Amino acid sequence: MISAMQIGAYGAMAASQRFDQQARQTVQDSAPDATSGDIVSDFVGQIDARTAFAASISVIKTADEMTGQLLNIKA
Repeated sequence: MISAMQIGAYGAMAASQRFDQQARQTVQDSAPDATSGDIVSDFVGQIDARTAFAASISVIKTADEMTGQLLNIKA
């Protein structure tokens, strides 16, 4: 079974990769010789990836807090 920490870590890595890809796309679309490209969509993609990253970090923090509480109860 996959733990919440693993899910959060996977989500954070995936969001980070999406953000990097959107940033590269923004640079390509804003180049002077670019014939097409939607910079607004690129920025929206970056915001979406940033939000997904923050949500994944929240999952990791919550899982850590729950594990700590469980250990306190068992002690």
